[in-house]
Amino acid sequence: MKSLRTLGQALLAGLLFAAAAHAAEPRDPGKFFFQESFGNFQEELTTARQAGKQGILIFFEQADCPFCHRMKTTVLNRPEIQDYYRKHFLIFSMDIQGSLPITDFQGHETTQKDFSFKQFQVRATPVFAFFDLNGRLITRYTGATSGAREFMWLGHYVAEGRYKDTSFIRYKREMRGKETS
Repeated sequence: MKSLRTLGQALLAGLLFAAAAHAAEPRDPGKFFFQESFGNFQEELTTARQAGKQGILIFFEQADCPFCHRMKTTVLNRPEIQDYYRKHFLIFSMDIQGSLPITDFQGHETTQKDFSFKQFQVRATPVFAFFDLNGRLITRYTGATSGAREFMWLGHYVAEGRYKDTSFIRYKREMRGKETS
């Protein structure tokens, strides 16, 4: 009887360990972070409003960008990042060299390249651009973050409206202070 109980406990512990390990496994950002878009950002604003989102995040990237790749394979693939960001934002990827036609937030036809460069002066990647529900740029972060913690702080910074009263540098300093106290 005792051996059955021990076996049962071992099986339960194994199942719990497997479930915890599975929950933390990286997930493909193409499926779990970014959303599909038909390229009409005026319509995406309407979708974001109807879904109760706080805004839209556009990840400006380009092929062969090592920092974009690093963000996708070390940060954007993390379930806790994906879940938090998807809760608060619609998230789209934009190829800064792309020639696909899109409709910008004001309803004007353009291309991915012109949207990126002419409207938002994106030359280097990655760039994380957060837009409010009216299509106004509210926060822009250029480059890869130092890791998942900093990227999560960036999401909180925007979602909590802290961009209205402080810089992201000051916000990070504040967050580091809270961790050490």
